[in-house]
Amino acid sequence: MERKKLEAAVEAILFASGESVEASKLAKAIEQDVETTKKLVRAMMDRYEEEDRGIRIVELEGSFQMCTKPEMFDYLVRIAKQPRRAELTDVVLETLAIIAYKQPITKLELEKIRGVKCDHAVNKLIEYNLVKELGRLDAPGRPLLFGTTEEFLRSFGIQSLTDLPPVNLMKVEDFKAEAEEEVRLTLQV
Repeated sequence: MERKKLEAAVEAILFASGESVEASKLAKAIEQDVETTKKLVRAMMDRYEEEDRGIRIVELEGSFQMCTKPEMFDYLVRIAKQPRRAELTDVVLETLAIIAYKQPITKLELEKIRGVKCDHAVNKLIEYNLVKELGRLDAPGRPLLFGTTEEFLRSFGIQSLTDLPPVNLMKVEDFKAEAEEEVRLTLQV
């Protein structure tokens, strides 16, 4: 099959699926090997960017998905019935960061790290499809395990969890010292 037809087939598959498609499945559908398929899709990604189109293809842990560019949101809002942009409060964002770096993690572990209940934050993250239940821990009570979703990767513009910035241990120690000082001041009141 010629390159133009392969690209058209990839474009049709990604558009129609509405979600990410594994590179291996895409390769099978267009009857090419995985590496050739990845090169083809990455070339399409580059061309979409060069042409400044309203859509783009993103790579998510070995899968590809067609989606609109974030800067097109204002145009989409004009035709959507109930546009909703996820507003991440500091509490929700902090909870998401802990889940992203420590997954799979239980709510109890989250609460131990944060020092407060996390029910609301976790529920909001599930509602926004940034976090999902991964299963249950094989321990008494069989608590739920939580982890991030593909939507998390897409929303933060990363291809995989390995792209997360490394944790700065010096900053962690500074935060701990600040928290301990706050607790001491609170207890003196």
